[in-house]
This record gives sequence, structure tokens and C-alpha cells, in this order.
Amino acid sequence: MRVRRAGAVAETRFIHGFHAVNARLRQSAGSVQEIYLAAGRQDGRTRDLVRLAEAQGVRVIATDPARLDGMAGGRDNKAARHQGVVARVSAAQRHVTLDDVLDTLAEPALLLVLDGVQDPHNLGACLRVADAAGAHAVVAPKDRAVGLNATAIKVACGAADSVPYVTVTNLARALREMQERGIRTVGADAEAEKDIYGTDLKAPLALVLGAEGSGLRRLTRETCDALAQIPMHGSVESLNVSVASGICLFEARRQRREGVTSA
Repeated sequence: MRVRRAGAVAETRFIHGFHAVNARLRQSAGSVQEIYLAAGRQDGRTRDLVRLAEAQGVRVIATDPARLDGMAGGRDNKAARHQGVVARVSAAQRHVTLDDVLDTLAEPALLLVLDGVQDPHNLGACLRVADAAGAHAVVAPKDRAVGLNATAIKVACGAADSVPYVTVTNLARALREMQERGIRTVGADAEAEKDIYGTDLKAPLALVLGAEGSGLRRLTRETCDALAQIPMHGSVESLNVSVASGICLFEARRQRREGVTSA
């Protein structure tokens, strides 16, 4: 879709769901042109979104739910997908830095760091898992990694909009910068002495995972504050990186919810 503004033609597209729209407002409000809300919604999430949009100077428009279905990609998506909120945003890919993410957090950081994932299907699946677990960003190196291409975005099923994808020039340096900001870095490694369930994941956290098969690179492994393994009880030796990411992220969420004390 094209929108003409001040003599220029700007490419726009729709994003949907409270998580995606809230994240875009907090991290790149200038890219949000307008927000459409299902007419008649008065719940807490809706009121919070309206307040945030008004604070950022973004217009909110009450809209018929059937129109929202069309904006979100057709009637097959229904409200279960768009949740009654759709935003028109700039189609240009955002450049988001780690500081952009960390400076806007209202809870302890939960980051997913991917070291050397080169399959776009795996990256897209990791973004979906990160979204489901409420991770605040996925971080990856610019080189020796697939990048957020069209295939990854499609597989992510909307999570590429709700979860910031941060690329860094030097992953080891980025991990050290996280550590300087009080974020504990825990790498998933099959040879680690402790397992993920016996590792404290409640503090501000970056979970670091490598590509299936090769695992973490040496410097990445050495830079992590701690290493943890996922116990394997069957005949397979490794898991797909998106599956491993889900296990680790949801274990972190479980510990935070239940207040688990572990070494």
C-alpha cells in the first residue's frame, strides 16, 4: 500500500495485535501512522494502548471488526489474530539497536541471542517462539547469519513486527555490553555441567543459542557468564534451535513466575 504525504509517496503496511502495536509505539512511534481499534472495546489493554498512542501523538480510529479482519490479512485470521487492533506503519525495515530495546523495558530483560543461525526458517521459528515467551528482542550478528529476509518474516507469522530483531557487528562485544548493563548471559551448550532447570534465570537475562549441529562458537561460549544444557532423554543428540529456544525461554518465564531459587 502507498500513502501520499507532503508530495511524497510512502510505502506502508499493516501490523496487528496488542504486542506488535505496543512494541512499535514504544520503539519507533514515528513509523506508526494511525491505529485502528475495534469499536466499543473498553478493556484495560485497550485503554493503555490509547493512552500510549495519545502520548506519542498517533491518531486512534474506532473501526468495524470486519474491516480489521481485512486489514489483518483476510477473514480467515479473525479477531484471534488481530485482537481488535491494527496499525498502519511505514513499510521500511526499522533499524533497532540494543539500547533502543533496553531503554524502554518495564521489567527485567529477557533476550534471545542467536549465534550463527543461517536457515531463514529457523530464524522465523525463533522469532515466533520469542514472541510467545515475551522475549524483548532477538539479537544476532550481521555476518554469518541469515538476516531478516522475506522467508524468515513469513515463517515468523507476525512476530517479526512484535519482537525487535537487533543485528550487531561483533557478538562477543555485544554480550559484554549486555553484561555491563547488568544482564546475565547464559549459553546453551550440550557439554555444560548444569542443566537449564538448575540454572538461575530470574535476573535480567540473555539466552545464547548456536546453530543446530555446530552450536556456539568458541569466543561466544567463553564470553557467556554461564553455560547450561538441555537434558536429552532419547536417542537424538540435538534439538532444532527454535525448539531449544522455546525450552530455555519458557523455563526463564516459569522461574520468574514461581520465584524458583536455584544455584
